[in-house]
Amino acid sequence: MRTFLLLLLTLPLLLGLAAPDAARLRLGLLKYNGGGDWYANPTALPNLANFCNQVLHTDFDPDYGTVDVGSAELFNYPWVHMTGHGNVVFNASEAENLRNYLIGGGFLHVDDNYGMDPFIRVAMEQVFPEAEFVELPFDHPIYHQTYDFPGGVPKIHEHDGEASQGYGLFWEDRLVCFYTYSADLGDGWEDESVHNDPTAVRAEALKMGANVIEFAFRQ
Repeated sequence: MRTFLLLLLTLPLLLGLAAPDAARLRLGLLKYNGGGDWYANPTALPNLANFCNQVLHTDFDPDYGTVDVGSAELFNYPWVHMTGHGNVVFNASEAENLRNYLIGGGFLHVDDNYGMDPFIRVAMEQVFPEAEFVELPFDHPIYHQTYDFPGGVPKIHEHDGEASQGYGLFWEDRLVCFYTYSADLGDGWEDESVHNDPTAVRAEALKMGANVIEFAFRQ
């Protein structure tokens, strides 16, 4: 039933239409425990929503929603973003809730804002103990939606000079979680004045973000 409701909500986006007699869809920001700054990049999701509305002809409300990982409200958001620099902790009920959300048709994008990697891997192992992150090949469709990224995730911030990477968690051959590492897409989505990134760099970040959303709604 939850899968059906998510499809019902997202079908208008695929057609470039607003859902009739319904509130506009909002992107979600995942709130978690453990001390990590889940609230980093506050201007990122509004800018990404506006960009997608312009280039993908979606109708997202730029006013994103903040949702606790263990809340039933999670199921109101077909696409949820997670970021931070540090610790991530899921208790058993939170891990189960996130698992049910992802199995039921939801999609999670995790963007390491530098320092999150060792914690998110442990946390997601709680959610899917039978699966693990695998690096996506450059020919994966997520890199070839409206925008083409033949070299994978674009590099936005240096992060000790490491190469940017994109990892996926799969449930029954469906990509349910896309994890961008050492790229910092969210910083590139923020207002230009926040990090003073060049216009071309911010454009690459927004285009990759649009690809992630487009793939999530079309797969």
